[in-house]
Amino acid sequence: MNSPIDATTTSAWAELEAHRDSFTPDLRGWFAADSGRVDRLSLPLADLHVDLSKNLVTDDILASLVRLAEQVGVAERFAQMLSGVHINTTEDRAVLHTALRRPAGESPELVVDGQHVDGGVQEVLDRLSAFAERVRSGEWKGVTGKKVATVVNIGIGGSDLGPVMVYEALKPYADDIEARFISNIDPTDLAQKTAGLDPETTLFIVASKTFTTLETLTNARLARDWLWEGLAAAGAIGDDENSRTDAVAHHFVAVSTALDKVADFGIDPTNAFGFWDWVGGRYSVDSAIGLSLAIAFGPENFRELLAGFHAVDEHVASTPLAQNVPVLMGLLNVWYSNLLGAQSHVVLPYAQQLHRFPAYLQQLTMESNGKSVRWDGSPVTTTTGEIFWGEPGTNGQHAFYQLIHQGTRLIPADFIAFANPAYPLKDGDRDVHGLFIANFLAQTKALAFGKTAEEVEAEGTTGALVAARTFPGNRPTTSIFAKALTPRVLGELIALYEHITFTQGVVWGINSFDQWGVELGKQLALQIAPAIEGDADAAAAQDASTRALLDYYRSHRG
Repeated sequence: MNSPIDATTTSAWAELEAHRDSFTPDLRGWFAADSGRVDRLSLPLADLHVDLSKNLVTDDILASLVRLAEQVGVAERFAQMLSGVHINTTEDRAVLHTALRRPAGESPELVVDGQHVDGGVQEVLDRLSAFAERVRSGEWKGVTGKKVATVVNIGIGGSDLGPVMVYEALKPYADDIEARFISNIDPTDLAQKTAGLDPETTLFIVASKTFTTLETLTNARLARDWLWEGLAAAGAIGDDENSRTDAVAHHFVAVSTALDKVADFGIDPTNAFGFWDWVGGRYSVDSAIGLSLAIAFGPENFRELLAGFHAVDEHVASTPLAQNVPVLMGLLNVWYSNLLGAQSHVVLPYAQQLHRFPAYLQQLTMESNGKSVRWDGSPVTTTTGEIFWGEPGTNGQHAFYQLIHQGTRLIPADFIAFANPAYPLKDGDRDVHGLFIANFLAQTKALAFGKTAEEVEAEGTTGALVAARTFPGNRPTTSIFAKALTPRVLGELIALYEHITFTQGVVWGINSFDQWGVELGKQLALQIAPAIEGDADAAAAQDASTRALLDYYRSHRG
């Protein structure tokens, strides 16, 4: 595996440092002097319209950023990923989430490590689709012969955040089957998510590749107990092993490759849907991890989601870097993070359906790029890993936008909106969605151009209030518009941020596809658990702070 190119040693990086040293942002001036700026910096990405014109860049800076991508090999690294080269170096794995959305019959066929990838992907997709149709049609029934009304996905991390986000985003496409999601090992999560459900019409999906994830398997056992108790209380099953086994077979399926462990749990392995070690959890919503979505929305809508992903994959693979939207957005993030000192990045969907999208991006971006060593094990030479966060507009306007507008921190912002709402409503004669979009447009305008002291004074304000009501502007934003939030468009949005993350990872020379940082805490939890349960030796082995906290817990647990 080739070693990463140190971005800071390239001539493009030296250009960017020179730009930074002489840089005075002036969006008002740039817009006034350049009538073609908006057209030049507004780019198509499949069904998305992306306006980069309100970013703090000139043509020269963009050209240097593109040269940086060329010099560190972004396009070459992307081609390696698509072809199955083991770019996940620490785990010696290919990275092939893009293969999950390749259309059937794609040519040439993708064969990696002797594995016919396309055939395997289509086989699982066909099985997933067929099962989803069985559940949706009522052919699949619970143990008492009733049709499934609720599907409950049990997973954590990538096995939860993706399905939850997509389900919330595409709820208007759901029909008569509700989906719920259990992730947290806090018992409250399971108790609240099963509240009001009928065990006779509930189907659980246990999503764990290895079928060993502590939180997921604990919740799966608790859900199984809930099922048995509920069915027994209703007189639907007897209090014997055969009845319980039959109940699990009718009410549990798995997304896992550990068929022996699936069978030990009581799930028929023929009702297990697998995926591969070249699919990272945070990149897996378009794999069998999306089973709950295929059931809730139907296989056709799930395939449309995949088509949206693939459209962006094709854009990245075939579009020159200077017009390549995900690459440009990733490079802009490098400019802000590494050259201008920004530490966080806010994503502001003007669509309530995307209220879980920022949380989804937190895992995608920060688990991928929160690294301090490069893919060859050497230390990084730059800061890495932006902090992603956000909330839907207009809620955020009444919360944290103050900091973005008039605070002392540089916070690049991505605004996302749709021309057509899922639920068009009017307040009298007024189109409420139009008022909503007016806020979307007003915020990006205010952040870019601000309000000068002279403009404030012209409104009659005097004295110290002038400074308080002045807005500096030059706060960078990217606007992303689409006609409507459809399954295809959502796939495009997710893939856009996947490849933004990829681009930044290549510039920083890091492996964006491992996550060793999550392992230590899990290992220590297993060591501490016996101390929680009263093992004196395990308690004594802990540090002083942990022992004191254990003492507090034991003395206050009712």
